[in-house]
Amino acid sequence: MRKIYVFDTTLRDGEQSPGVNLNTREKVEIAHQLERLGIDRMEAGFPAASPGDLAAVNAVANAVKNVTVIGLSRSREQDIDAVKEALKGAQDPCIHVFLATSPIHRQHKLRMDKAQVLDTARSAIRYAKKTFSKIEFSLEDAGRTEYDFLVEMVNMAVEEGAAVVNIPDTVGYLSPYEYGNIFKHLKENVHGIEKVQLSAHCHNDLGMATANTLAAILNGADQIEGTINGIGERAGNTAIEEIAMALETRQEFFQAKTSLQLSEIARTSRLVSRLTGMVVPGNKAIVGANAFAHESGIHQDGMLKEKTTYEIMTPESIGLKESKLVLGKHSGRHAFRERLIDLGYELEEEALNRAFAQFKDLADKKKKLLMKICLP
Repeated sequence: MRKIYVFDTTLRDGEQSPGVNLNTREKVEIAHQLERLGIDRMEAGFPAASPGDLAAVNAVANAVKNVTVIGLSRSREQDIDAVKEALKGAQDPCIHVFLATSPIHRQHKLRMDKAQVLDTARSAIRYAKKTFSKIEFSLEDAGRTEYDFLVEMVNMAVEEGAAVVNIPDTVGYLSPYEYGNIFKHLKENVHGIEKVQLSAHCHNDLGMATANTLAAILNGADQIEGTINGIGERAGNTAIEEIAMALETRQEFFQAKTSLQLSEIARTSRLVSRLTGMVVPGNKAIVGANAFAHESGIHQDGMLKEKTTYEIMTPESIGLKESKLVLGKHSGRHAFRERLIDLGYELEEEALNRAFAQFKDLADKKKKLLMKICLP
């Protein structure tokens, strides 16, 4: 079973969600929980962004011991110096250097041609190597970059000794087929590609971040990047919990898995939601309030007979106690009867019929009734 490394950027890309601002104490609290979750690499922030962020990254670097701590840096010496200062005291420091490569970014943002982009990135990696033994290099907006230039840039990163090369779909533009094919193409065309790990970093603008990341894994990605609850810029990043549970649930298909402590997922999700103020939607995969809840009578009947009829994962696997059978106007007699038994009432058939009719009448007028029953 191939190991997929997990690069968590909740404290950096996640904090860039509009309206989110984590102080140092909150960042350290989340960092400790991410360490318990078992992530491999933790991007603690962007030290050059502000003195406060530099101090917060330094606090995280000194607080956690069993995870690689990473600082983000543009391809500028002053940014690299800021990461150097921020990661003093880290047990296992790494710098994440990035530069945009797509035509639209080269023309409008950087105002550089291909040769200038290549030279700038090369110089940044070489400068970073003076301090850091571990370097990740990202090709920002790789998803909209020409294939030949992608190969040229990744060849350069391999030659210069980067340990990880990240291929981001920065604006969530690609389909799974397109994104996966980039990894396939690089694996087939970059000399010495076996010397580096390829990483997938996807955004969710078109709702395909998880699908794109899984497509990258199928085509050779060694590392996935994402956030807890999928928070992040605009529509967010790949949700780490979704990737972890997809690989766990479909092991026979993906033949790959993370080393996360899956039973810590629910706890981690709740902490991040509370400290960021970003409410998890009820229908959010894996960690939403309805992810293990059932109201339809047909579904409830199946669940009471055999849970796997309607649940492909167990709530216990992510750290929850039980599934929920929600009683409402869509519920059936089986779930209603089981709820009454749970409350200590065993009714004869005629009494049960009358009670169920009254329940249905009330359920048509109310949104919530007797919210949960315990499954046997």
